[in-house]
Amino acid sequence: MIDTVLVLNAGSSSLKFQVFRVGDLDVLARGKAVRLGEPEPAMDASLADGTRERIALPPACDHDTALAAVLAFVDRHDDAWRMKAVVHRIVHGGERFVDAVVVTPEVFAALEALSPLAPLHQPHNLAAVTAARRLMGDVPNIACFDTAFHARHDALTHNFALGQDLRDRGIRRYGFHGLSYQWLEMVLAEQHPHLHAGRVVAAHLGNGASLCAIQGGRSIDTTMGMTTLDGLPMGTRCGALDAGAVLYMFQSLGMNAQEVSDALYERSGLLGLSGLSNDVETLLKSDDPRARFALDYFALKVAQFAAFMAAAIGGIDALVFTGGIGEHAAPVRDAIVERLRFLGAFEVIVIKANEERVMALQARACLAGEG
Repeated sequence: MIDTVLVLNAGSSSLKFQVFRVGDLDVLARGKAVRLGEPEPAMDASLADGTRERIALPPACDHDTALAAVLAFVDRHDDAWRMKAVVHRIVHGGERFVDAVVVTPEVFAALEALSPLAPLHQPHNLAAVTAARRLMGDVPNIACFDTAFHARHDALTHNFALGQDLRDRGIRRYGFHGLSYQWLEMVLAEQHPHLHAGRVVAAHLGNGASLCAIQGGRSIDTTMGMTTLDGLPMGTRCGALDAGAVLYMFQSLGMNAQEVSDALYERSGLLGLSGLSNDVETLLKSDDPRARFALDYFALKVAQFAAFMAAAIGGIDALVFTGGIGEHAAPVRDAIVERLRFLGAFEVIVIKANEERVMALQARACLAGEG
């Protein structure tokens, strides 16, 4: 028998998976279900030997049904695999969860209570846990956290300038995309040790976007705060915003909490600036001046916040890009780098994201601890 772990990354309308062999973390299978909850969902899956399948899913397919399709694919190609755990990306771990953990009912309830801090992500992450419990019985579920890489920030970094009463109630900066940043840190340690020991500004740029100041392999600061709304403008999220503007929406514009939430999370960012799309590839191809404005705004803000991150670590030796935009949108990368030339010479590196491998590593360590 081959001991394996199934790694799941559940989004609002997608479910990515990889099957890893526990011993050497070779990838045995992988795939992605897309357009969940929409009219024409589908799943692409493949094996290490190159076998590929395109799998139709029923209309309005939910996470339960998508996971059932993943397990059916695994069963069809199971080569004496023994599933030791299902591993989940959980966006928000709060103050409590700073390492991978087996999801007990008590842990699940604690993570569910954090959903208001990550409303676009946490409910879908936890839906995958619920589906795995129902479909896989006694196989343990392990949670890996996007906040954990930043959990050891010092007090100067994680505090807001608020009264102690509010800070004591959990209003603080947490940071996100930690699984992605941990992968970058690992790659730098192996392939660029001189940079790993130095001052790195890492840029995870996708529909969600943030920056992280890394020094000696440790997160020193990051642009996201208490929620995934802060920092850089993103695909549909506003990024940093004067809190007084939110008060104005409530007090003078008469908007309710749901309307404000929808505006800031769903209708802002690149979509709000351009009025066209949140997709960078679409904006790059457009001749509409609003598309150019949105991209210029994004590049400016990334550069400004990158300088902010550089200040936290006393300079910059490398700017490392990852994520969908960071890996594939060269014109956006170039515009950001050009705005940062005043900082002097620094290396520019692109590293393909691999959050799933970090999750497999953390799960293996968690299982070893359990044993």
